[in-house]
Amino acid sequence: MVEVEVANRSGVAVNEHEAVELVLHVLGEEGIDGGELGLAFVRGEEALALKREHLGIDQTPDVLSFPIDGREELPAGVPRQLGDVIVCPEVVGEDWRDPLVHGLLHLLGYDHGDEMEAREEALRA
Repeated sequence: MVEVEVANRSGVAVNEHEAVELVLHVLGEEGIDGGELGLAFVRGEEALALKREHLGIDQTPDVLSFPIDGREELPAGVPRQLGDVIVCPEVVGEDWRDPLVHGLLHLLGYDHGDEMEAREEALRA
């Protein structure tokens, strides 16, 4: 079972239940059936500070991913720590679903390109 811890620090109402359902759908489609993941909706200032600190880029992002365990095999009984996905509603507005999927795929090791675009398209269907 995947455990999703949600924090909404954005000041914007977000359907957290729908967000968790989307996370579980994407992870299930990617063959991930266990682990822990953090999902945070944050204000622009926090997203900007994180991108500046971790990527050295001075631009407010729509989504950031901070993977931990990725897809590597872990010993039996060791919980998978998938990482954190950060979404900024100030940038994406109410359309946080596509950026969330994009961030989840990065969390799972996808890089920008045809393969990632194909997965995003398939997950939207």
